[in-house]
Amino acid sequence: MEDDLIRTQPVPLTLQDAVKFFAVYDNCLNFMVQLRWPDGKVKCPQCGSDRVVWLANARLFKCYEKHDRPKFSLKTGTVFEDSPLGLDKWLAAVWLIVNCKNGISSYEIHRDLGVTQKTAWFMLHRIRLAMQDPDDGGKLSGVVEVDETFIGGKARNMHNSRRRKLGALAGGAGKAIVLGALERKGKVRAAVASDRKNKSIQPFVKGNVSKGAKIMSDEFAGSWRMDDQYIHKIVNHLETYVVGNVHTNGIENFWSLLKRTLRGSYVSVEPFHLFRYVDEQVFRFNTRKTLNDFGRFALALYQIVGKRLTYANLIGKEAETPAC
Repeated sequence: MEDDLIRTQPVPLTLQDAVKFFAVYDNCLNFMVQLRWPDGKVKCPQCGSDRVVWLANARLFKCYEKHDRPKFSLKTGTVFEDSPLGLDKWLAAVWLIVNCKNGISSYEIHRDLGVTQKTAWFMLHRIRLAMQDPDDGGKLSGVVEVDETFIGGKARNMHNSRRRKLGALAGGAGKAIVLGALERKGKVRAAVASDRKNKSIQPFVKGNVSKGAKIMSDEFAGSWRMDDQYIHKIVNHLETYVVGNVHTNGIENFWSLLKRTLRGSYVSVEPFHLFRYVDEQVFRFNTRKTLNDFGRFALALYQIVGKRLTYANLIGKEAETPAC
């Protein structure tokens, strides 16, 4: 997909290039059309028809089939839908979040792009939705490191009301639980869990790790163990961190990156939104070696179609629904 775009038109390779390139609307138009409709035939997101014309003055497409929404923009049917912001700001924001190793805060987006902090916060969450990829190349196999970590501040430093609130949403003592599985020299999967019980942990492993894989975990392995489906190896961290090829250093590295992002860039993340930040870090981790800056940018944009996040969805007043 990245190679196709490079062959058909020049692309920016740095942030400076991207800002200059997408400041020109025709570049945004050509780039988004090539990305959404690689065959060159623009199709109506409402009915799928290609009987579509471009209205240059309005910067809209018009479908000639009979339905109630004949006009649509490049943002229709994507995470950008119904946003009054131009693509120049949206595409710059996408470039920043997918390529900043430790994430980028809404206050930085607010200052860099000239939008309000609240708008920047909403923008970043919409882009995180595009960064989600539930399949992401299938299940992990071979040697897979499995672990969990706790995210959150120290309960003893919290006000009683804050501790009670977080205790209801997180994994006890104000901590949220995140489960992770990492294929050696491969990709990582991670998800927020409600607890550390078998009924929560085992479905995560089964959904992300192929049968017959060799699972490496620490001494708290009781909930991971499914000896009828996986080969299980354990390293006791109370004694050592590596026994031959048995260790969890890879997944511990991912936890280190995730916590550095949460503590350094985002500072305070509510458990309700934590899964979005986990998805963001998983996206960057899984593409860190295989794609360059433009490649990560193009991949995130390739995943914007068919996803929708309204502000009501974001704050929990409505369930998230696909855009089309």
